[in-house]
Amino acid sequence: MVAEVGIDGRVALVTGAARGIGAAVAAALAEAGAVVAAVDVDEDGLRSVTEDGRITPFAADVRDPAAVARVVEDVEQRLGPIGVGVSVAGILRPGAVCDTSDEDWADTFAVNATGVFTVLREMARRMRPRGSGSLVTVGSNAAGVPRSGMAAYAASKAAATMLSRCLGLELAGSGVRCNIVSPGSTDTAMQRLLWTDENGPAQVIAGNPEQFRAGIPLGRIADPADIADAVLFLASDRARHITMQNLYVDGGATLRA
Repeated sequence: MVAEVGIDGRVALVTGAARGIGAAVAAALAEAGAVVAAVDVDEDGLRSVTEDGRITPFAADVRDPAAVARVVEDVEQRLGPIGVGVSVAGILRPGAVCDTSDEDWADTFAVNATGVFTVLREMARRMRPRGSGSLVTVGSNAAGVPRSGMAAYAASKAAATMLSRCLGLELAGSGVRCNIVSPGSTDTAMQRLLWTDENGPAQVIAGNPEQFRAGIPLGRIADPADIADAVLFLASDRARHITMQNLYVDGGATLRA
């Protein structure tokens, strides 16, 4: 059954793999038979994700192009040619535009946009001459719908989304596919940062008219595994004729506006 997915035996690199969605993606790929390289700046977090031996840890900061180049080279030398690349690493600095500092804006784009660019570029340069590969960017539904207090995050995710689609167009002739998975509210440390009390989940599901925010029609907040399942599909051979697409996994929260 694993072999039918088209993941078994492939080398997969996942950034932001120390926790949350990234950790769930790494686990799902390993379960499907991939040889997984988990990349994160958080070495302690990586140890907990890779302790069962199925996933190999690699410490690197996606804000550093030289570090990204080194880790991709290291992964290919130790594990083999990368066939699946998933860019998950991201940060959130909530705040209204007028209250956002230059540092918060720059840091957000350094990880969420430029970091994605650097990671995808490095892997694409290797996949293109080999004539195969799948790249998946984990974006956000905030990239398509305005969110109060999240301008830096939303803008950086919008940049990463269009970057991924443009790269998909450029690589299509070589057989390399590029897609995006855009989660909505997902039960991670980043999501919990936005909650002010124990009613946080219920408030997210119900929505907030004062913030012009719709609720979640399916009536639940996503688990990281829900996002990982979507990534696994797009990375697999079952999605072999899908590229440049953006799959929203948000319980209908954006009404796909």
